[in-house]
Amino acid sequence: MGVWNRFKRSVRAIFGGIVEKTEDPELILQQTIRDMRDRVPELNNSVSQVMATEKLLARSKDRLEGQVVDLDSKIKASVKMGRDDIATAYIGELQQAQRDLSKTSQQLEQATVASKQALKARDNYVLQMQRRTAEAMQLINQSKQARLQEQLAQTMESFQIGDDASTFNEMRDKIDRRAAAAEAKMQLGSASVDSQMQDIEHEAMNMQLQDKLLEYKQQMGLLPSSTSQSKPAQLLSSNDDENTEVRPALRGLVGNKE
Repeated sequence: MGVWNRFKRSVRAIFGGIVEKTEDPELILQQTIRDMRDRVPELNNSVSQVMATEKLLARSKDRLEGQVVDLDSKIKASVKMGRDDIATAYIGELQQAQRDLSKTSQQLEQATVASKQALKARDNYVLQMQRRTAEAMQLINQSKQARLQEQLAQTMESFQIGDDASTFNEMRDKIDRRAAAAEAKMQLGSASVDSQMQDIEHEAMNMQLQDKLLEYKQQMGLLPSSTSQSKPAQLLSSNDDENTEVRPALRGLVGNKE
């Protein structure tokens, strides 16, 4: 094989591959449908011209038939009047009209056949166009479905590779760990504050009960006077000391809770 033939083969292979890649079946089928529909007006125009020729020949035939009848009457009238010269002239016209009538009749028969064939061809083309159009639309729908399936397959392949899936799983684990740690800290802080508050409230309740108990004993005379005077002072002083320790703790706990 010569170098030139090899070069042409290479060029054809390159451009053939490019053309094949750029061909979109959906666009080509849609353009084919448009081309077929655009031919329908041209066919209708051709059929109308054939039918017009048929109608003109039919009118010419009717006119020639009337002319033949009229000339025949004139010939008979001329012969009756003894005008052989005029009758001879009419006979010549009659023969020409008969020849024209015969030729027109033949042309009319051919035009009638052509008109029927043109109508039949037009109807067959329209029927074929409708069938091809329906088939093309099915192919277009199949092409769209195939393209969607290809996109879905590519998406599924990306998930199977594990890039996006591993990223989602990793981020989900991080978020779960972060949420669990935050929930544990919140629960621990709430439990610590609540336990301290309960201890303080319990101690305050005990202090109130002791004060009430001393009041009852004083009212009932169960405590001596010296003791009744010194014990409340001691209790008050001790209560003041405990209150001074309890109040800052309460403020701190309330502040933390806020």
